[in-house]
Amino acid sequence: MKQILLGVSASVALYKSCDLASKLTQAGLSVRCILTENAAKLINPQLFEAVTGQSAHVSEWGTDRKGAMDHIDLARWGEALIVAPATADWMARTSHGFANDLLTTVQLAFEADKPRLMCPAMNPTMLEAPAVQRNLKQLRTDGWQVVDPGEGHTACGEQGQGRMAEPQEIAAHVLAWFA
Repeated sequence: MKQILLGVSASVALYKSCDLASKLTQAGLSVRCILTENAAKLINPQLFEAVTGQSAHVSEWGTDRKGAMDHIDLARWGEALIVAPATADWMARTSHGFANDLLTTVQLAFEADKPRLMCPAMNPTMLEAPAVQRNLKQLRTDGWQVVDPGEGHTACGEQGQGRMAEPQEIAAHVLAWFA
């Protein structure tokens, strides 16, 4: 069974990530989710545990942790890494090598030859911002594959490119890696 890490950053589009986690699990993949702390404020990590049957992670700190090496253990466990949704904040932190939460530390410990996929989701004006475009270009250079956001109505009420790709499209991309 292939082992997938699904990173979830704080965007309204994270409701699609639950569906993605479910679709990947139903396709026979083992999925463990890593939520940023802000994503965990928008949705309870237990929902991801319910649809995947695997533990969901937010932090490697606290009295309930077994040790301070969750980022290494998760990076070694995963055979592929998906970040959906990928917010402007996550893209900026990742493109500059920040390691200030569990998701970014896992990413740095994740071997560069394993597949990595990101699915941006944000306001259309934010997506077009020069800083976001610079970070997106850097992430592609660093080996991240991208499922580009779609056009349409976004959560802020604007129309344009910025909607996270649909879960079935992302799942098809991931399943193609292992076909």
